[in-house]
Amino acid sequence: MRSNPFLAPQAPWTDRWKRLLGQERLAAIAPLAAVLLFLATIAAAFWYLSAQDAQRELAAARHDLEFSQQQLRLHLQEQAGELERLARAVSGGNMGAAQFAQSARALAGRWPEMRDMRWLDAQGRTVARLPPEGSAAGFAGPQSEGADESENANELAQTGKMHGEPYAVPLPAGAGKAGSLRVYVPLMNEGRREGALLIVYDASQLLYHGLPQRLQEKYAFSLLDETGGVLAGLASAGGHPQADEGWPWAARRSQARSLPLALPWAGGALTLQAQVWRAPEGVVGRALFWLAAALSAMTVWMLVVNWRFVRWRQQAQAALTAETSFRRAMENSMRTGMRALDLHGRITYVNPAFCRMTGWSEAELVGQMPPYSYWPEQEHQTLMRVLADELAGRAQAASRQIRVRRKSGELFDARLYIAPLMDGHGQHSGWVASMTDISEPNRVRAELAAARERFTLVLESLEASVSVAPLGSKELLFANKRYRRWFGDTTQGHLGMVISASSLRTAPGESGEKMRPDNAEIYLPPLDKWLDVRSRYLTWADGRLAQMVIATDVTARRAAEARAEEQARLAEDASRLITMGEMASSVAHELNQPLTAISNYCTGIISRVQAGGLAQEDLLGALRKTARQAQRAGQVIQHIRNFVKRSDPKMQLGTVAAIIEPVLELAEVEARRRQVRLGSNVAPNLPQVLADPILIGQVLLNLIRNAAESIEAAQRPPDERRITLLASLILIEDQSAVQFAVEDTGCGLPPGVQERLYEAFFSTKREGMGIGLNLCRSIIEAHQGRLRAVNLYNGGQTVGCRFSFWIPAAAAAAPAQARPLNPEET
Repeated sequence: MRSNPFLAPQAPWTDRWKRLLGQERLAAIAPLAAVLLFLATIAAAFWYLSAQDAQRELAAARHDLEFSQQQLRLHLQEQAGELERLARAVSGGNMGAAQFAQSARALAGRWPEMRDMRWLDAQGRTVARLPPEGSAAGFAGPQSEGADESENANELAQTGKMHGEPYAVPLPAGAGKAGSLRVYVPLMNEGRREGALLIVYDASQLLYHGLPQRLQEKYAFSLLDETGGVLAGLASAGGHPQADEGWPWAARRSQARSLPLALPWAGGALTLQAQVWRAPEGVVGRALFWLAAALSAMTVWMLVVNWRFVRWRQQAQAALTAETSFRRAMENSMRTGMRALDLHGRITYVNPAFCRMTGWSEAELVGQMPPYSYWPEQEHQTLMRVLADELAGRAQAASRQIRVRRKSGELFDARLYIAPLMDGHGQHSGWVASMTDISEPNRVRAELAAARERFTLVLESLEASVSVAPLGSKELLFANKRYRRWFGDTTQGHLGMVISASSLRTAPGESGEKMRPDNAEIYLPPLDKWLDVRSRYLTWADGRLAQMVIATDVTARRAAEARAEEQARLAEDASRLITMGEMASSVAHELNQPLTAISNYCTGIISRVQAGGLAQEDLLGALRKTARQAQRAGQVIQHIRNFVKRSDPKMQLGTVAAIIEPVLELAEVEARRRQVRLGSNVAPNLPQVLADPILIGQVLLNLIRNAAESIEAAQRPPDERRITLLASLILIEDQSAVQFAVEDTGCGLPPGVQERLYEAFFSTKREGMGIGLNLCRSIIEAHQGRLRAVNLYNGGQTVGCRFSFWIPAAAAAAPAQARPLNPEET
């Protein structure tokens, strides 16, 4: 088999490269680790020596600080003894101001840290003091220290709290003032405090004269008060500079060490702090250390650079290997066949997809010269001309569809894309072609074309008009035969139907409900047709938003519905006439009473007029009674006339009482004839309803007649023969409605009757026509209400029936007046 110029290196070469890279990594890590170990050893040695020095220094500093604290305390205790003897001499009256000044001068000469010494009376005024340097012998009177009397008085008060014990007050250094220590020694005479001696110490001089000289050259001492304020410090007693600039050539200070300094006087807790002055370290030792560190750093830097270069080369080699493997995997996994030819037409490369398509192996294809084995025999000449154009550079850049033969002899359609093949130096070395099997796309394309043809045939055969037009354009994207027959090839009919349907959708119908947003029935005068127009939005094949309109001719259905409505009205009229016919005897009996009364009144009037004994008042009373009976007869006749006369339904606002009262008057006649008590229970303040009072009255009258017949059929005793007409306010889905109900004490509905109760021509009565309840339900549903019937039970026994219906209220009722509807009442 020929070597493949597009394949990646073989596995043995890859393993060899991995081993080589691993050895280089180890070679780079070993020197780096040795240098780092050497540098760590030097640093550890220096750290160990420094730690040893620091420990020795710490022990020596602790010992020296304790010794310094003891020396300073002994120094102060010696002075405290002398001051107490002086205080006893002054308080005993054995010393005057002159002798005090002389004694104070002697003490100040002995201890130079005493900056000032005063004799204070009980009010804090200066009686005598150590005269300042350069003044005449003697003492200063109280007038020279008037500014300090308040301060002395306050501090004397603190001394008084100590029960006659000396008291020390430290004063930290301030702006322009050095730190000092004020000591008050009380003057006691027979248990009374007569004043005090005030000794002011210079804190710096106290440290200088109180600490050993050899320790001052080694340490920097500080005296701190109890709040941490600095009273004084000796930072350069041994000739060392105070700052650390110029390190390592200048002296350095270590961490401070502190010990509390217990004064021989009460109060004034002080702390003695010391820092060791370290001498400059050897320049040669530090130079050697930094030289070793610099050499180690250079060695590490060179090793890191070398390691980064090796790492970069490893990454480049790994990327090259990964890229080659990726390209090979991509070529092997792609479903497009790849074929490469040299300048003479010899096949130099095929990928696995090409082999799978043709059925020949790579060994069989690579090296072939035309005609190739995958060419169909009957197309050799055509394909040779195509190949000649390809090798000569005359091939078109576009793709070409050819027929390809598999090794099994099967032919399939393929699409070939040809491009020049350039080598690594940019030289033209051949031609590369990609081949795709398009047998399945061709089959799908053919099926789609057949499906489109069938779909178009179905749309053309529809009895409905179908049209599609983009929004905001007068272009007609599609129209079937029925649309073209009605409207032609323009979008005028399409847009006209859309506009007409939109105007109907936004206007409420006769029943108060809006039509569905995707459906409307319109009338087109040019066609003299009623059309059911349905519209849908869709995305057309080119991505534009379009609207599809489907119009169906519903002229015949509209005519049938009109005829059905006319028949329903006729059936309603017939039902009313039948009802009044059945009630004729009862109505005649009802009319007989007022007519008989009228006849009797008239006969009596005539007789008394003829006898000449009729007074005017009696005549007027008889005539009024006659008029009332005539009005009563006229009302009965008017109710009957309004009930049975044929008229179109009239929806009007009215009260519930205006609907119920005429019904009760007509139904009372039938109830008395059947010996049934008729009652009513109407809730107060019921809202008005939008209804036809004649139709609602017909429903109520029909339900009352049925209830009376049910009671008569049940043969109830006289005290149980009753019918109740109810009216109340309820809530239906948060909407107010008025519910009418007719309850009786009859035999109820037999089992299995409720499912067929509203079927046309179904009746439970022998002589019934079966149109009464069906018409009642139609009337109630036309008023957007519902009719329901349930049996009434008492201990499992049927004691009557309840027919109820509700219609929406025209005005919103108060929620407190309405009650939720029982699910069984819906």
